[in-house]
Amino acid sequence: MRPKLYGAAGHCQQHPPWHNPYGCTLPITCPIPRRLTGGPEPQDLEPQDLEPQDLEPQDPIIHETQLPVTTLFFQADADLQSQLDAVLDATWAAFPTLANNQIAVTWVCYPAPFAINTGGALNPLTFWEQRPPGASYRGVELIYPASVVKLFYLVALQEWLERDMVQSGPELERAMTDMIVDSSNDATSYVIDVLTGTTSGPELPTGPFETWQQQRNLVNRYLASLQWPELSTVNVNQKTWCDGPYGRERAFLGPAYDNRNMLTTNAVARLIHSIVGGVSISAERSHAMMRLMRRDLTDAALRDDPENPITRFLGAALPTSTAQWSKAGWTSRVHHDAAYIECDGKVPYLLVIFTEGQSAEDNRRILPFMSAEILKVVPSLG
Repeated sequence: MRPKLYGAAGHCQQHPPWHNPYGCTLPITCPIPRRLTGGPEPQDLEPQDLEPQDLEPQDPIIHETQLPVTTLFFQADADLQSQLDAVLDATWAAFPTLANNQIAVTWVCYPAPFAINTGGALNPLTFWEQRPPGASYRGVELIYPASVVKLFYLVALQEWLERDMVQSGPELERAMTDMIVDSSNDATSYVIDVLTGTTSGPELPTGPFETWQQQRNLVNRYLASLQWPELSTVNVNQKTWCDGPYGRERAFLGPAYDNRNMLTTNAVARLIHSIVGGVSISAERSHAMMRLMRRDLTDAALRDDPENPITRFLGAALPTSTAQWSKAGWTSRVHHDAAYIECDGKVPYLLVIFTEGQSAEDNRRILPFMSAEILKVVPSLG
């Protein structure tokens, strides 16, 4: 039997790409949208050419200002920090098994004159010049994000669609909706396949696996191109699982799971901030993402669903008239929620809380408890 030959993109040259058992089914010719860099359109790149240094933007990103790269998107506020510290003290008193290093929080408020949910009325440069007041606790600590990572895949997919790097269709739209609305892991797996041109399957020989890994990191390289300091340490390249990965997916995680998805609450907060502000990709695409993130706190059927993103999360403590856009994530070891909230009589605010290592009973109570405590101290409108 003749040995298989592998082309530059990792394809078996004896079979067309759609028969290739090694998963590299989609040569990506423009992995980093050059619309973001202002540079010329690149020549076609094969995956082995996609070294990280080749993907660094050569010009300022057009939806960023000339702020120093060390600048966070919010301005640390002493009053909010004092209030957050008090909420944390109350939380530790109520949940004494919650260790100081098992929680991370980022909280941003939008009092006048800070404009946020404007439908994209502000141009990107004006929007990013705003630095609303905020506070954080362990906001830069890397934590396994569970399904919160799906927001990052959502933004990447919208960018790919904007660039015509992938084509929209009923199945892709269905998967995108199910990934965010129902937090479907199967839908997320399909979205990642589309984003990166990779598929799950058996373990791979060294050469094809190196190419597969290069392509699987396309979303990481896209996020790096944004030049947000909050994204400098994150890792977004893994599928989300119910039972766990096998084959090439397990090998990609690393022996000690050292390549698993990792995010910070600051990174998640900035991503949501950009979506709600209407400057993530475009005003139209930001609005489309917000539609998927909207949670109806009056939906009794949703609350009856044991897997719903309200009852054990931030929305459980909010009045039913509250407008909330969010994405939750949980496993047996982590319990997270990330939300932009508009509550009657209060300034709009953004709250991201990650918790780790708690019992199932405490997991059901910590986020609603903290949400209620934060709501008490959110500044009033006026």
